Amino acid sequence: MTRTALVWFRRDLRCHDNPTLAAAAEADELLPVYCFDPRAFGKREYGGPNSFSFEKTGGHRTRFLTESVADLRERLREHGCDLLVREGKPEDVLPELAAAHDADELHCSTYPTSEEKDVESAVTAALSDEGVEVQSHWGHTLYHVDDLPTDPRVIDDTFTPFRKAVEAESTVRDPLPEPALPPLPVSVGDDTGEVPTAPFGTDPATADDRGALPFAGGEGRAIDRVEEYIWEGDHLREYKETRNGLVGADYSSKFSPWLALGCLSPRYVHDEVRRYEAERVANDSTYWLLFELCWRDFFQFQFVKHGNQHFRREGIRNRTDVTWLWDDRRFRLWATGQTGIPFVDAAMRELNETGYVSNRARQNAASFLANNLRLDWRHGAAYFETKLLDYDPCSNYGNWAYIAGVGNDSRDRQFDIVWQANRYDPDAAYVKRWIPALEPFSAEEAHEPWTIPRHRRRDHGLELGTDYPEPMVRLERT
Repeated sequence: MTRTALVWFRRDLRCHDNPTLAAAAEADELLPVYCFDPRAFGKREYGGPNSFSFEKTGGHRTRFLTESVADLRERLREHGCDLLVREGKPEDVLPELAAAHDADELHCSTYPTSEEKDVESAVTAALSDEGVEVQSHWGHTLYHVDDLPTDPRVIDDTFTPFRKAVEAESTVRDPLPEPALPPLPVSVGDDTGEVPTAPFGTDPATADDRGALPFAGGEGRAIDRVEEYIWEGDHLREYKETRNGLVGADYSSKFSPWLALGCLSPRYVHDEVRRYEAERVANDSTYWLLFELCWRDFFQFQFVKHGNQHFRREGIRNRTDVTWLWDDRRFRLWATGQTGIPFVDAAMRELNETGYVSNRARQNAASFLANNLRLDWRHGAAYFETKLLDYDPCSNYGNWAYIAGVGNDSRDRQFDIVWQANRYDPDAAYVKRWIPALEPFSAEEAHEPWTIPRHRRRDHGLELGTDYPEPMVRLERT
């Protein structure tokens, strides 16, 4: 009797080290499916107390996603299979496909946030009515959830104890090889579907050429980027020293967009780092890249533990002592890079024009909104959700809550933005790249244009409030 398996791709758009695909490939026939879910596009409610509307997926991530799905299809075809692409809710689409092609089982990756768990539960319920068994697989973290020293529901809420525990007591599993794939059911015919260019009316965006890297979606490009950064460019040996850079392709690995969509496995990156350490050098920089992957894991497991508490304004610390404000005008100035604080504005302009911004710059932009303006941090986090190529719900909302002081750190996380600007952008190359009106001025002046004497501003054609905004708040260096 022929055994047919559906494999539902979600944020695991790869063939290498994919436990879901490997398990499904043991069947006689394979039906790989990707669903463009209408709930992931357009205006949506945030949900919960004090809800608000925001755009779920912006143009930059839409482009990156459609490229990644198209790349996955090509890679599956190279393995003698194919990818069915559909537009609709998975709990509607997948049972129809299971019935049409007499599927026996469905395999999918599982994720810790309620939004993703709810869709998985709906799919499971719908398929159970069809007699189709659903098997879920954990495969998006460096350390497997079953290999943690303690149950994730009781892990420490502080990163350092978590890191020390997993480094001492857990082992990173070996990546799985790409499996040999069985063919599609004959009943599929040519009905594989097209990858939409503008799913549910969300148009893809083209990145500004001032961006750090021309990000292209897909597993193929992800593997190439690992090769370029680690091996060809030999940048890993200096990662710890350069990772806070702001301009250029190689100050950091920039693996995050591919990790977020599952085009790249963190265990693959781990193995490449270990091979680099064996063949070239092992130092603080090679360790630090794995350290950052451990941070990524920490937020994934924190959402297993705390669930929706991470999305609440009061956060996991239940902070009720902070008065969060809402001012649409001030928020729009922040979102469009018109605050009058160049380091913040450069970050937001880069984000809007490319879908990517360095970790250092995004932390400062987040701190300004949450700590200087005291605007509801969730609005900022939701704006990043819309814009970021590398949007991952756990990393995004976990980091925002951390900066806002309601998450995994009890310390004051307010950034001294002028100090940060001078420390990490000492020649003001970054702010001048995104704010051309500041080009004629010295680095110190470019970071604090409100201090420039009127006659110098006049000589260089800069009028504050016209050519560049007056600062929303006054920031002084400490």
